[in-house]
Amino acid sequence: GLRHHERDELAVLELRGRLRAGSRYVLQLDFQGVLKEDLVGLFLTRYTDQGRSSMLIASLMEPTYARRVYPCFDEPAMKSIFNIRIVHDPSYVALSNMPAIDVSEMKDENGSLWTVTTFNTSLKMSTYLTAFVICDFDYVTRTERGNEIRIWARKEAIRNGYLDYALNITGPIFSFLEDILNISYPLPKTDLVALPEFGAGGMENWGLLTFQELSLTCLPSDKFISRKALTALIVSHELGHQACGKNSWFGNLVTMNWWNDLWLNEGLASYFEYLGATFVEPKLSLDKIFYDHVVQPVLREDNEIVRSLSESEDKIKGSFSLMSLFDSITYNKGASITWMLSGFLTENLFIKALTSYLKEFSFSNANQDDLWTHIQMVVNAQDEVQLPASVKQIMDSWTCQNGFPVLTLNLTTGTIRQEQFLSKKNRKSTDSNNNTWIIPISWMRNGSSQPLVWLDKSSKVFPEMQVLESEYDWILLNVNLSGYYRVNYDRVNLKRLAHLLENDPKAIPAVSRFQLIDDAFALAQSGYIQIETALELTKYLAREEELFIWNMVLSNLIPENLESTLKNYEVYPLLKKYLLKRMLPIYHYYAGFIHKHVDALEDDYFALPYLDKLFATACWLGLQDCLTLSSELYAKWMDNPEYKIPFLIKGTVCCYGVAEGSDKEWNFAWEMYAHTDSTEEDKEILLSAMSCAKESWLLYRYLQYGVSDILFSSNYTSTVILNVVTKDIGHHIAWEFVTENWPLLSERYGQELLNDVLKVMGRFVNTDVQIQELQVFYNATLEEDEREVTTQLLEFTKSENIERRKLLIKVASWLEKNADD
Repeated sequence: GLRHHERDELAVLELRGRLRAGSRYVLQLDFQGVLKEDLVGLFLTRYTDQGRSSMLIASLMEPTYARRVYPCFDEPAMKSIFNIRIVHDPSYVALSNMPAIDVSEMKDENGSLWTVTTFNTSLKMSTYLTAFVICDFDYVTRTERGNEIRIWARKEAIRNGYLDYALNITGPIFSFLEDILNISYPLPKTDLVALPEFGAGGMENWGLLTFQELSLTCLPSDKFISRKALTALIVSHELGHQACGKNSWFGNLVTMNWWNDLWLNEGLASYFEYLGATFVEPKLSLDKIFYDHVVQPVLREDNEIVRSLSESEDKIKGSFSLMSLFDSITYNKGASITWMLSGFLTENLFIKALTSYLKEFSFSNANQDDLWTHIQMVVNAQDEVQLPASVKQIMDSWTCQNGFPVLTLNLTTGTIRQEQFLSKKNRKSTDSNNNTWIIPISWMRNGSSQPLVWLDKSSKVFPEMQVLESEYDWILLNVNLSGYYRVNYDRVNLKRLAHLLENDPKAIPAVSRFQLIDDAFALAQSGYIQIETALELTKYLAREEELFIWNMVLSNLIPENLESTLKNYEVYPLLKKYLLKRMLPIYHYYAGFIHKHVDALEDDYFALPYLDKLFATACWLGLQDCLTLSSELYAKWMDNPEYKIPFLIKGTVCCYGVAEGSDKEWNFAWEMYAHTDSTEEDKEILLSAMSCAKESWLLYRYLQYGVSDILFSSNYTSTVILNVVTKDIGHHIAWEFVTENWPLLSERYGQELLNDVLKVMGRFVNTDVQIQELQVFYNATLEEDEREVTTQLLEFTKSENIERRKLLIKVASWLEKNADD
């Protein structure tokens, strides 16, 4: 008999008698699976193409969905060859990992005709890499070094040239990876499929890569490098898996022994994704993008998340869902640590070691220790690069411990010490754990690079870093972010660095400026240093030309949830004075392009993601030029709906066009929102812009529109309410609206809406009286079990607001002293 063990996902076979050694037994299973529209396993998707509605079937097996599609031992270490045959409707094409070797037809018992597509036997691989797509798509194709590359997509997307860019870069990235790793790609063909809906950005099924359509498509008219780069990055990431097999480092050729070493696949593929993308788009600055996209975001999260890169198998089986491993720790921390490893080994030795590792483990499985062994062999065979410990000891300190270190340098003594970087609340609650890392430190003194040093214990004196003499003597650690850690300096050095930034900011490389300031704000937030110390580093900003640095500074100085508290508070006028003076040069530089020739910004990678934030901040701080510009461009659009507002700052222009206007401007936004032709992106921008109105009655009317059935689908209602709640004059209006209409709202949207609104409302609760008001409302409207959660939320908000108050008072008094500098 066959029993199903639900919790462990096991099928248990009970045999009638004992098996005899040496005999051959054949097991035959009937297997049926359900085809759902749930984006996992084998799934169905509906979409429109050329105005007609169509369907397709595709698969996503990683990590453990193959068992929903065919009976198998669904573990990455168990590899097999696969013979695949698909029976399908004749008007569709069937794709799998290997090329089709036979297409024939058959009749079923009702006399209907079916097509049978048979595929070549696959290479030896893990179950999660098998893939199937049955679709009515067109494709574009070209051959690179004998490997036929086809990109499949909806007919209209192919016809409009949306996939040409992806096709142009796929071959070159393949060749780049083959050359750098000295491995030739083992399959005769590669298909890339753009799925209208997909649960991941991309999936590296061997020979049949699947992507979200959005990730693969570029409009031929869109010359902006930032749009192209997103496609280049995702294609490059998935090809990184192809080149190297999936459980080696990169997965398909060599596979991890088990999911706890997933980071080997993903971290490596993420590292090569950046090398590949900058190879096909040489205008991209590798280190800026890598820091901005990969390192900085994960440093922000890594002190909160309670797992290391490589956890033990037992711990994962006991406490994590496998899906939770597909997160920024696996991808971004994995890539950051790979970057650091490549940095201290030199890229040359790193690639050499990888190549030998991939050769040895191809078509089999490996874990991180196998990789360390290969790197060690390469290190031992040369004498240029000297390491303070074995590769395994160094790397285990980064992959087997949670979090990361913060280094503190004392210039007077030349001492550097390390401790684990923790957030404020974690520092209070944990005893100081004695985690130490073996840390490579790249550094510069007075602008010239120094030889790499290592910190391999909790603190160490570096006589070469004792720098006292003149105030022009400065030291910078972790240059260009070669290591995965934060750095803190003593007062003396920080003063000198702040001084240097004011006199000659370019003496410090851009990535290091970013890092210096970002580290300072993160250290202040966690209570290692005072906020004033971080603010000192912002005085030079009038000379900062890098948009990605400005973006980081603004998100530290004006976090989104502070806008509301700042505006009604003494900080706002001071911040306005201090910041606007410093923003003018970069604001005018970009405003010039907006006025004259916005296309000239197409090679400016950070313009697309960050320019809107810069302009929004200038307008929010009341810069007249910004408000006028917004009104003018918005008026142009009102005069002629064919006119296109420069998309780089469309969000800001629409918001402040409405804010500076009256009901005429608001009504126009509403009309354009309701217009059938407007894209999703435009709808979102307009939905938000309508909440920028400065007249209370317009906001009230907007909220009423928001709950009326006829005008909105219900999933937009909470967006409308939240948009209004987060605006200065909006939060009172929205709160009154929610309380007055609670019976209707609660019946229609229930808990979820209330929770969203409450979370945001909490930001505006500053006094005990306000907290009581909320409490009274909760008690009147909520069930008992819900009250508890919301009361906790209120308590938490209250203490957060007290903290924020204290911080704002400090910031205010610092700004007062420094506003005129």
